[in-house]
Amino acid sequence: MILLHVKKLIVVLVGALLNAVAMNLFLIPANVYASGFTGTAQLLSSIFGGNVSTGVLLFLLNIPVTILGWLKVGKSFTLYSFISVALMSLFLEIIPIYQLSHDILLNAVFGGVIAALGIGFTLRVGASTGGLDIIAMVLSRMSDRPVGTYFFALNGIIILSAGFLFGWEKALYTLVTLYASTRVIDAIHTRHEKLTAMIVTKKYEELKNAIHSKLMRGITTVPAKGAFTNETKEMMIIVITRYELFELQQILKEVDPHAFTNIVQTTGIFGFFRKD
Repeated sequence: MILLHVKKLIVVLVGALLNAVAMNLFLIPANVYASGFTGTAQLLSSIFGGNVSTGVLLFLLNIPVTILGWLKVGKSFTLYSFISVALMSLFLEIIPIYQLSHDILLNAVFGGVIAALGIGFTLRVGASTGGLDIIAMVLSRMSDRPVGTYFFALNGIIILSAGFLFGWEKALYTLVTLYASTRVIDAIHTRHEKLTAMIVTKKYEELKNAIHSKLMRGITTVPAKGAFTNETKEMMIIVITRYELFELQQILKEVDPHAFTNIVQTTGIFGFFRKD
């Protein structure tokens, strides 16, 4: 467990550093905006004329969200997410804002890709970069409504504000950044908000109890039989959010590392997306 926590801290630190590099060397100098709370902090800093830095605003915006996550989501996930935000805010203050290229398209693409690398690696170890990720986690546990709507709404506000304040060319390049980020995060982790795990296991009871103890998700079971061995097994079907994928992987490693698991994208669900 100590090695796991050390690994998570190292990955969170590297992810925060990559995000800060993307902001201070590519996006901020070109007035191209990131997504979520990072883009919101960047936009507010521009509105304030740079008198309040993006790093400070990002940290302040995440304080109430962190309190909400601590109460509603879980201490481990929220703690690592807050560490990620704190480190990124620190790196944003330390790393000087410097324009490596005067080509706005290069800044938009490389900024989006580097930021996405940081976000993707952070998600892979069961943390997040805070902000909208924690809000999405809370909403997914409270209702069945798609959280993608909230991401789209906030990013839409950022893009429109960038267009009104700095010209529509900046808004279009912000869209390029968002697209590049989405594609890279999808390749490293997953951008899909909901996933379906189909787990074929011989340790059904132990796995069921472990999942129910850590994830607020219902499980559907289907009798299964190995075609080659003729062994009787159980197939467990569970729908999770992308933020719970790491937790599920850890449970499988601990309880039944030999279980066959298939993770697929879930485009839509009907019914209650939670454990009653």
